[in-house]
Amino acid sequence: MKKILLVEDDLTLAQGIEFSLKRESYQVQVAHTLEDAEKLFNCQSFDLILLDVMLPDGSGYSLCEKIRTTSQIPIIFLTACDDEVNIVLGLDIGGDDYITKPFRVKELISRIKAILRRGSNNNIQGTIHSGPITLDILKGKLWKNGYEIILSPMEWKLINIFIQNPSQLLSRNTIIQKIWDDSGEFVDDNTLSVYIRRLREKIENDPSKPEHIETVRGMGYRWKI
Repeated sequence: MKKILLVEDDLTLAQGIEFSLKRESYQVQVAHTLEDAEKLFNCQSFDLILLDVMLPDGSGYSLCEKIRTTSQIPIIFLTACDDEVNIVLGLDIGGDDYITKPFRVKELISRIKAILRRGSNNNIQGTIHSGPITLDILKGKLWKNGYEIILSPMEWKLINIFIQNPSQLLSRNTIIQKIWDDSGEFVDDNTLSVYIRRLREKIENDPSKPEHIETVRGMGYRWKI
């Protein structure tokens, strides 16, 4: 049975989410502050964290940054802010997904299942070389010309898709489906553009003239060997 840490200071919302998750056979521990959440995380084992951004004793972003120093546990942000700056910030510091309030519980559960399913299916092992890029699947690291490049969790998933499908034309919908739920229903197409741009800024010599992630106008993207 999967165990979820829910960090949410709105008592009514927390109770509703907890009830719905337990109906789906998840174990749930609830924290209403950053301090309580950190204590629970440090003394118990969880499979996923639902993390509110605005909490009484600080920002959920700070807890995410702490957790990412020791763990790659999936983190879904719960936020009332749906502007691109806040979304990108949450993803860049290590969030796996975000959902804006108010949201449908069914949508939240679908996202949880998708992320947990991706984790359970991630059994690819080994090292992949593609030109100057080296991807170490086991260690979760990427190098270019011998220098390590630090990626966010979503950037890591994205480059995995590209490198493991060299020279193949990948439509935006195909990429979205691979990164998120099988249906891709909950993905903002603009967010994918942000991921692509951020990844290019890290791995391309000149992001405006990409040598690795090629745009095929009107069709999608291709990883060039």
